[in-house]
Amino acid sequence: MSNDNKTKRLLTVSMLIAISFILMFLKFPLPFLPPYLTMDFSDVPVLVATFTFGPVSGILVALFKNIFNFLIVSHEPIGNTANFLASVCLILPTYYFYKMKKSKLFMMYGLAIGVILMTILMSVLNYFVLLPLYGQIMNLADLAHNLKAIVSAGIIPFNIIKGVIIAIIYILIFDKLKTITR
Repeated sequence: MSNDNKTKRLLTVSMLIAISFILMFLKFPLPFLPPYLTMDFSDVPVLVATFTFGPVSGILVALFKNIFNFLIVSHEPIGNTANFLASVCLILPTYYFYKMKKSKLFMMYGLAIGVILMTILMSVLNYFVLLPLYGQIMNLADLAHNLKAIVSAGIIPFNIIKGVIIAIIYILIFDKLKTITR
């Protein structure tokens, strides 16, 4: 890879990190779900980086958007860790399914598998690790007694809704991005 290509890649990934970080500010709660589960569109640039430069670049965008959010905004590690893990669960199957046939259909299969994987893994991680840890850090003893309800009524529907919305947005912009990134 030439120095010009490396520079272009570094600048593009850096720009996608910045866009993803800014999109984290444009968050909103979903109706009928707990207000701490907020929808944002910061995974769209993560998918763009993944499909433009590969999964490592997508993971780096997801990692740095959450590091910056932790350092500048939230100062709370559990939500950012969950966001990072959810992003990785979404992008990896999407990318590898797309690489099988390099078609929009296989990319959509990958997004569907990614949403399912994200929902299952985040439910398990929230039940056994993230929520109990959050309860200890924030001194919320009641949290441990309500894990099943929180995961089944909050985490599962939230991840499905967020994953489907992100997938639809990416499907809508995929063809335009394909012509730009060639």
